[in-house]
Amino acid sequence: MLVELQHGLALEEGTFNAVVAPEHVVLSMINTNADLQRYLFLFVGGNFSRILSGVHRTATNFDVQRAFTAHQLFTILTEASHSFIFIEHDPTLYDGAREMIAPIAGALLEVSHDAIVILYSPTPDLAFQALIRDANRVYILSVPEELKRQFAQVHIPRRANLFFPDRKQKTLDLWYGKRVREAVPE
Repeated sequence: MLVELQHGLALEEGTFNAVVAPEHVVLSMINTNADLQRYLFLFVGGNFSRILSGVHRTATNFDVQRAFTAHQLFTILTEASHSFIFIEHDPTLYDGAREMIAPIAGALLEVSHDAIVILYSPTPDLAFQALIRDANRVYILSVPEELKRQFAQVHIPRRANLFFPDRKQKTLDLWYGKRVREAVPE
């Protein structure tokens, strides 16, 4: 089975896909795709869902399950028998349960052998990045203005002094988000 969610975003059965995109883009993909009506679709949300209220309820094969803990998400994934599984990433599931990231990543990969699996997040965080390490494909869809805002807000904290350039080094203009201005010795 091959499902084209939008132009250039075709998903195959047996793949674990990660998607980073604005909410309205993902809602449009779910709501306007007639191909999704043919499959048994499972939407898995967490404590807070940004897109569930915007999904049209016209699909006949559309199931919704909520996971309030990482353990519940793991159980949902291991018991899933749907052909299309969409998981909306919720970083609050892993608060105090970081040890569940590896088992959930394994469950995502395992359930993808018989289904199309999408792990979605509007912005990637550390838990999301850890979960998608073994993903077959990673799609980053962004509106240019939103992308500019995200990169403008990136702040990389200062690490140990070992990571900062030698004061005599003049080839790097930026290092860890801070300008290095040195007077050139004469």
